[in-house]
Amino acid sequence: MDLSIVIPVYNGASSLPSLIDCLYQFLKVNAAQYELILINDGSRDKSWQVINDLCAHHDWIRGINLMRNYGQHNALLCGIREAEYDIIITIDDDLQHPPEEIPKLLNKLQEGHDVVYGTPHEEAHSLWRDVASKFTKWTLQVAMGAHTARNVSAFRAFRTELRNAFADYQSPFVSIDVLLTWGTTRFAAVAVRHEERKLGASNYTFGKLMTHAFNMLTGFSTLPLQIASYMGFLFMGFGVLIIIFVLYNFIIYGQVVPGFTFVAAIIAIFSGVQLFVLGIIGEYLARIHFRTFNKPPYVIKQSKR
Repeated sequence: MDLSIVIPVYNGASSLPSLIDCLYQFLKVNAAQYELILINDGSRDKSWQVINDLCAHHDWIRGINLMRNYGQHNALLCGIREAEYDIIITIDDDLQHPPEEIPKLLNKLQEGHDVVYGTPHEEAHSLWRDVASKFTKWTLQVAMGAHTARNVSAFRAFRTELRNAFADYQSPFVSIDVLLTWGTTRFAAVAVRHEERKLGASNYTFGKLMTHAFNMLTGFSTLPLQIASYMGFLFMGFGVLIIIFVLYNFIIYGQVVPGFTFVAAIIAIFSGVQLFVLGIIGEYLARIHFRTFNKPPYVIKQSKR
């Protein structure tokens, strides 16, 4: 089996040598041909220097240095487009995904699936990180339209031919998992071991995960617009009920609903809903606006073999 391993690197200088040693022990036994593509995503440490040293000592490692930090999925897209072999495996640079678990993904892939995720038995994250991860996976399920989205992780194996489905994709907003749905519906997941982070701190904070989830909702799904429509109908019905209430009091009892508070509360409610809906529409207009720039998802500064 011929394998391309794609790893986005962000401030991973301390973990890369150990990760490469583990990967080599696996690849030399389990792959006929193999390559490792390391994409430096604007790291602020010595990651690119470490990648250069690794490329100089290993002819199966390729290094790509991006112009700046574009984000994990943008860096992955770059590596996926550079891959040469039939199967692509994506893995993080933090040693939390053990390379010896890769055969589980490959075995599942051979059962006829096109994409297989390595889902941790138990994730070694904080409470808030777990909450954000669950919300992100829910938004992925909405955007992907696949139940497997609940099992999505950065540890994936998929067939390289799938990239043909998004070969012309140009946008600064990237979700690899959503793009993969453009090429297949045959997703699967297997349980894998998830190690504690041994070096450094996670680059994915609660805020970044929530922002990523919101970008996926507005960039790859119309659900927010549908919610806005439903809210419009709901509050239109609410307004009709208020009018009926006012007319009923006037016709039956000859009374006008008194009080500035009542009127102010109704105005505040409807104004709030209008602003919320306008905000959602504004987010979609912003996406269209950015698309007109034809801004690329990444720019390569230099590459190393």
